[in-house]
Amino acid sequence: MTPRREVAAGIRAELPILLGVLPFGLIYGALALQAGIPPAPALAMSSIVFAGSAQFVATQLIGAGTPVGLLLLTTFVVNLRHLLYSGSLAPYLRPLRPAWKAALAYLLTDEAYAVAITHYSQTSPTRATPPSHRDEPDHRHWFFLGAGLTLWTTWQASTAAGLYLGARIPTSWHLEFALPLTFLALARPAVTDRATAITVLVASVVGIVSYGLAMRLGIIVAALAGIAAGIVAETWGGRRG
Repeated sequence: MTPRREVAAGIRAELPILLGVLPFGLIYGALALQAGIPPAPALAMSSIVFAGSAQFVATQLIGAGTPVGLLLLTTFVVNLRHLLYSGSLAPYLRPLRPAWKAALAYLLTDEAYAVAITHYSQTSPTRATPPSHRDEPDHRHWFFLGAGLTLWTTWQASTAAGLYLGARIPTSWHLEFALPLTFLALARPAVTDRATAITVLVASVVGIVSYGLAMRLGIIVAALAGIAAGIVAETWGGRRG
């Protein structure tokens, strides 16, 4: 596809996910005010950090008066999963210029990664693909750009709305339920085989068991456990085959 069509496809793929992102941003804006963060720095965090889970953790730590060193270390650990995302996307993005890689790295989030890796895996050339199509220019990074910019714009707008509404959002609404639902919606389309299902199951169980670990290390432990289980399941299945 042309770059324009790839951008449009990325926007369309990201739109359904925004239903969960909007309340997530609203909650962050409201919590930032409650933690004593002025609107300008709160908005700056959304545009510079651009990582919902890390922003939530940082907001809680700032509200609790946590030392800067521990705050930076905790948010760093929370965002370590992006190393896994970038490693997964690296084979598809390797031919790009450094400027493109830097831009896409900035836009790399859970939601953008989910639609991008699905698009890459579904549109990668195969042996059945005619040679003429294999030689066509690869514009799929424009899909990633469209999805990432759509999410970025929505996140900034929802954060600003949350800061404006602030404490006016009733606590009885319990909007925080949107976050786990969003991640479930992202993970479900990726479960296409037995090894992936085992990966998700093991990561989920380990994540629940290790939830109370300091600095949110349970996220990393669950991810590594899921990867290990998936590798074992795929290797075992290949040997049996």
